[in-house]
Amino acid sequence: MVYTVSQLAERLGATVRGSSEKQLSGLATLQDATAEQLTFLANPQYRKYLSTTKAGAVLLTAADAEGFAGTALVVTNPYLAYAELSHLFDRKPHALSGIHPTAVIADDARVDASASIGAYAVIESAAQIEAGVTVGSHSVVGARSVIGEGGWLAPRVTLYHDVRIGKRVVIQSGAVIGGEGFGFANEKGVWQKIAQIGGVTIGDDVEIGANTTVDRGALSDTLIGNGVKLDNQIMIAHNVQIGDNTAMAGCAGISGSTKIGKNCMIAGGVGMVGHIEVCDNVFVTGMTMVTRSITEPGSYSSGTAMQPAAEWRKSAARIRQLDDMARRLQQMEKQLATVTSAADTSSDA
Repeated sequence: MVYTVSQLAERLGATVRGSSEKQLSGLATLQDATAEQLTFLANPQYRKYLSTTKAGAVLLTAADAEGFAGTALVVTNPYLAYAELSHLFDRKPHALSGIHPTAVIADDARVDASASIGAYAVIESAAQIEAGVTVGSHSVVGARSVIGEGGWLAPRVTLYHDVRIGKRVVIQSGAVIGGEGFGFANEKGVWQKIAQIGGVTIGDDVEIGANTTVDRGALSDTLIGNGVKLDNQIMIAHNVQIGDNTAMAGCAGISGSTKIGKNCMIAGGVGMVGHIEVCDNVFVTGMTMVTRSITEPGSYSSGTAMQPAAEWRKSAARIRQLDDMARRLQQMEKQLATVTSAADTSSDA
């Protein structure tokens, strides 16, 4: 995997400043790149490394390329350019078509001849594996589940029954799709289980991270839209709906029947209560607890920012006093209103 600067520039539609025939064989950070590697500058806080980088070439904006002594590929968005070129240097093994002899395939399952089924994988009754799909070793595809064209399941992915996955979906190791939702009815202190008879429907071009769980619906399906990106260790409860192109960072937890709109960004550690709706184009910052519906696009936060522990303890003590302080303030406002009213009456006389 060796490319000249001119080859990469042609792929990106970039302008080259410097040596266009320099050969590059990998990607690295500004700090660590060698003369055979390509790097990029996307975050201004790393600009200080630009003057000392040993990289063979750097993806830069026109402004950052001014005065740079090395070879630059000038692009509008260096991070997006890096994302595109990263696939050229990806060393992930490509699975060969065919079924490993240790895999267990139900007689009535349908597996396309171009698919790859890894060692000890299990494909259950009436499941469908479409063209170009890779099912990693020790993965399980449950009864009547469908994986669309070009899907890729890493080793140890579990799909329960009646899970429908669109085209080009990537699911990382340890993910569980279609597990039973947390549904129970309480009778005199005893929890009675509710059968979760819905499924999970996932759109095209979705990515689901390691150890993320998407529960099946209680009645209707849990729905994940096209282009959704879910990080590692996320919990999606039953009957949640996530709109197209929404991205969610690690350790977020979405309670049952919550509806999240399109083009949202949910940062790490966010929690959402159930049965609320979040409109399109919402950004929720890290560790926010969303307790009610969001009806206007924009950025939302909750909680307090980090501060030294001693200061935080003082602030926490004051927070505990807020209710008493509010009552005292109300009393003072009433007293002030009485005094003001009496003064006004006296002046009129």
